[in-house]
Amino acid sequence: MSGIIQISRGAIAVSLVMLLGCNSAKQAGTITPTGIAATNTIDRNATPETKALFKNLMQLSKNHTLFGHQHATEYGHGWAGDADRSDVKSVTGSHPAVIGVDLSGFSGRPAAAIEKTKEELRKTVADTYNRGGVVTVAWHFSNPIAGGGFYWKDSVSLPAVRYIIPGGSANQQYKEILRGIGEWAKSTRGNDGKLVPMIFRPFHEFDGDWFWWGKSHSTKEEFVTLWKFTVSYLRDSIGVHNFLYAFSPDNKFETEEEFLERYPGDEWVDMVGMDNYGDMGRDGKYNVARATKLLKIISDYAKKAGKLAAFTETGLESIPHPTWWTDVLLKVMKEPGIQLCYVLVWRNDRTSPTHYYAPFPGQGSVPDFMKFYNDPYTLFEKDLPKMYE
Repeated sequence: MSGIIQISRGAIAVSLVMLLGCNSAKQAGTITPTGIAATNTIDRNATPETKALFKNLMQLSKNHTLFGHQHATEYGHGWAGDADRSDVKSVTGSHPAVIGVDLSGFSGRPAAAIEKTKEELRKTVADTYNRGGVVTVAWHFSNPIAGGGFYWKDSVSLPAVRYIIPGGSANQQYKEILRGIGEWAKSTRGNDGKLVPMIFRPFHEFDGDWFWWGKSHSTKEEFVTLWKFTVSYLRDSIGVHNFLYAFSPDNKFETEEEFLERYPGDEWVDMVGMDNYGDMGRDGKYNVARATKLLKIISDYAKKAGKLAAFTETGLESIPHPTWWTDVLLKVMKEPGIQLCYVLVWRNDRTSPTHYYAPFPGQGSVPDFMKFYNDPYTLFEKDLPKMYE
């Protein structure tokens, strides 16, 4: 990347620091919210850094979208565990602004293996915070009472939701799992000694049937109870105050009413979003107009309710479309009226030659990804202002 481009990207970051620090607009009238609900975290006792992350993401989303990549710094295409490395950084010189991690190994395994996973993930999260980046936490939760994995077909097809909510026979077991998550969250600190804020996104894609918490495997009332209990137990019983809570179905809705069918209420959610691969090129199928429509529903609701909005998962496996980044993703992100704080693409598998969603050096979409990177609308880690102040 040329020196001129680097300076340009740096200038964007400087202007954002000014925007967020002194509340002055890049352009007159662009950052003052009008006609929306009060914007506050659902946790009144959230740490100052967590509240700052919420407000800064809200402010940035008016003119920019942060780019994220799942497991970006843990492993990539053909490598794993290298210090300060990501495929995105190898291509652009900057890590993604948002790093996705997963609590998938936090239960259903021997205690020593769980503790090792927690320690490794604690370092990944703290390193991201120390660099100034943002962390979003998914949870591919192995079925806690049936054994097996998180997929319905791999979990003895047992509808666990009804058993782990209050009144269910496995509620105490679920509390123990949540205590493990809470203890980890409350022990994950940056170099400044402060707890690392994280966007926690449990029970994602719940409108599909592929996970054991999916729509066909629990009633609406059971799912809403599960959501409320999870948030309440972490926040109020355990005292986790460095989480923002993200609600993200897949793309199975067409209207705001359908999007909110299993919504637990504004007092239980900080961020609304969706996962959508199906409209973005999966199996060669593109329906960008539909993807845009669904994101507009989410963004419009977020504005009304004072919530953050995000494109919580998307991507095109192997990126066979060489200009996908600007012809598809960026066009969706920049659709007038849509305000997204981040977009996250899925992981690059360290062993598979075809399972990747972000480019690496030599991959065919690199030239277009550099256009995506250099567009002032997209923000990467080097572009971010101080997100926790």
